[in-house]
Order: sequence, then C-alpha cells, then structure tokens
Amino acid sequence: MLHPKKVGTLPVGNGSDRVKQTNEIKFAPKLLDEITIEGKDITSDALHTQKDFANYLVDERKAHYFFCVKKNQPTLLADIEYLYSNYTGPADYEDAVSIAHGRIEARRIWATTELNDYVTFPHVAQIYKIEREITDKKSGETSLEIAYGVTSRSVSDISPQKILHTVRKHWSVEVSHYIIDWIYDEDRSTIRTGHGPENMTRLRRFAIGLVKSKGVKNISKKMRQLNKNTHSVLTYLKIFNNIKPFAGHSVSS
Repeated sequence: MLHPKKVGTLPVGNGSDRVKQTNEIKFAPKLLDEITIEGKDITSDALHTQKDFANYLVDERKAHYFFCVKKNQPTLLADIEYLYSNYTGPADYEDAVSIAHGRIEARRIWATTELNDYVTFPHVAQIYKIEREITDKKSGETSLEIAYGVTSRSVSDISPQKILHTVRKHWSVEVSHYIIDWIYDEDRSTIRTGHGPENMTRLRRFAIGLVKSKGVKNISKKMRQLNKNTHSVLTYLKIFNNIKPFAGHSVSS
C-alpha cells in the first residue's frame, strides 16, 4: 500500500489517549528534546535537511549534523552539483569492496570546505559527495548511485573516511526502518501501552529476519505473498516438517 505524507504521533495531555498528528519535520526536535545529544552526531534523510533544524542542533543543543542534500534544498544541491561537476581529482577515501547479497559494492567519497563561505545553509563545515558502484554478480550489470551531503563537523573533527562510515551507518538503519514501516506501517501503529511497541517491533524484525535468512532479495514482495496465507508461511519456513499431527489428522506441505 502506498502511503501519503508521513506523520508522527504525539500523546496529547497527561495520560490522554488522544493522539495528535504532526508533520515529521516539526516532530523531530520534540523527540530530541527528551535526550542528551550534546557533542553527538545526528544523521537524517533529506526531509530534515532544514535550516531551522540545523540551527536547533548546533546552536541550541550543541550537537553536529550529517544531512543528505536533495531537491528539497534546490539551491544548496545546485551549488554542490556544480562544484563536483568540475571536480576531477581522485577520491579522498575509497572503501574496501564488499561482496554480499549477490552483488559487489564499492564506495568512494570526496569531501571539501570550498563552499563553506559561499552556501547560505547554516553551520556547514564540509560538503561531500559519495559514490556507490554496485555490480550484480549474476548479470554483470553495474549501476552508480551518487549522494550529496553536508556536515557541521570540521576537517579537524572528522576525516572523509569517518564521514563515509557515519553515512553508511545511517543508510543501514534507514533501510531497516524502511522495510519495517513499508510492510507493517509501523510509524502509524496505535500500539502504545506498556511494552507493546517494543515487543511488536521485535516480532516484526524477527519475521523479516527469517525471510532474509532464506536469501530473499525483494523482502516486501515476499512478505506480501506470505501475508495472504498462513499456511504458506508455515510451508515456506518448513515448520510443517516439525509438527506432529493430532490423532485422526494429517499435515501435508
């Protein structure tokens, strides 16, 4: 199911079960207000690449940001793309080639301070470009993904290698959450009592982990197929092999 604009939920009043729907951009600071983030690195997708949020993190909370830059910040994106369109130097750092899930992946990063005094986005200390070159081992086809970003961490604080590793960690969390939310619509779950939210998240992750263990590439498609028929789930997981039939009944796969 395709979802409209994502929203978060906030309880209204003390102990109230009423829920206030709120735009995710405005919701982020409210969540972070509850935890200590001074000196910490905050990563986010392009939705939160906002000037107000950058000022909130750096000025108010004394934290640092790593923001993805996309079309919702057209001027900033255009400036970064123009700079790197004329950049022919070697990468500042290249990750070791990784082989997993039937593909070979190489990652490269270029980081610079050349736009620090030019862009109007607040607290920019470095901008960066990351390339992901992915080759399908079976077909031999190669694709190239390019991501741009900005960080408030200075050159003396962090190297291109550490920027790349920080962004990679964010991607891994984002992919995991995307799969869970896309399949279960977790962001809008109404389970909020006691340990319910945590327990449901663990069960959802466990279910997805089982499917991943089978070497499935398209998790969403396989989960949709299994959701339609409980019998197919048990057959797929080969649980029937471990079930002893009741007297007078038989179980077949």
